[in-house]
Amino acid sequence: MQIASLEDDLDQARHIQQVLVSAGYTCHSYQHGRDLLAALRSESFDLILLDWQVPDISGDEVLRHIRMTLGMQTPVIFVTSRTLEEDLVQGLQAGADDYIVKPMRPAELLARMAALLRRSQATLPVPGPFSVASYRIDPGNRVISLRDHAVTLAPKEFELAQLFFRNVGRLLSRDVLAESVWNRDIPATSRTLDTHLSNIRQKLRLHPENGVRLVSSYALGYRLELVDNGTPASAVNA
Repeated sequence: MQIASLEDDLDQARHIQQVLVSAGYTCHSYQHGRDLLAALRSESFDLILLDWQVPDISGDEVLRHIRMTLGMQTPVIFVTSRTLEEDLVQGLQAGADDYIVKPMRPAELLARMAALLRRSQATLPVPGPFSVASYRIDPGNRVISLRDHAVTLAPKEFELAQLFFRNVGRLLSRDVLAESVWNRDIPATSRTLDTHLSNIRQKLRLHPENGVRLVSSYALGYRLELVDNGTPASAVNA
């Protein structure tokens, strides 16, 4: 089992890693949220442990990125020193499956992990392609097809387009798009994001005749909307 642990305190990080390795898990430890998000782009984990307060990105913000890009299938546990009820509720509402208050008790951590892993393995869907309106998205092969014709996309264009197709109807800010696709902030003066948005709009023909449209909300972000062009247009899992 591959476990990711985000913890900026090196002593705590070593302690968590020792507990997990002794229990037979493989633990990948990260001290910065950006490093964990970067790892998630190329690696998959069975469960993720998140500290709430890390130097660069707060744990709840990391969690929001995880849920937006990976969905809900990967269990996430907050390991936090926060004890106020409103903080814990905030973490659960952001998408955490459970939380453990520091100082961590190894037996409790392992028990809660085991329970979540059993649940996730019992309900984990088989990953595969999915459809949105006239489009077919194949994450495994990194291909997006329009009416059964594959569209040639650059790697970042595919990641950006997939993010929109996985979040139909949801407003995505420029910061979320930059962090999710490039894993970094993009200066307001940079045209990188705008260029990629223009490319996917043109290449994928994100127009009403294909059942979707990519719209911008001034100063807020972008949203991929479904358009009823005479036939029901909906996001459908294959």
